[in-house]
Amino acid sequence: MTIAGGIILIMLGAILTWAVEFDIAGFDINVVGVILMVGGLAWLLFAVYRLSLARRAVVDSTATTVIDDPVAQRRVYEERHYNDPPVV
Repeated sequence: MTIAGGIILIMLGAILTWAVEFDIAGFDINVVGVILMVGGLAWLLFAVYRLSLARRAVVDSTATTVIDDPVAQRRVYEERHYNDPPVV
């Protein structure tokens, strides 16, 4: 669960804080709701941080081919990017 998990925790915390009128001795439902909202916010920020790291990952998008030419006695290096059209 990434962003959706944080949003669900925030929603549950808001419901418990402002919509539920329930009293038990030694148990405050409003405090539980606030704790869930703060935890959901932390979860949401962590999920956004992880997504930003995943989008910054560097992928090598080049392919280098080495071709030995025995007639000219040389080595040819061909570098092609994946977004280049195929060579026919």
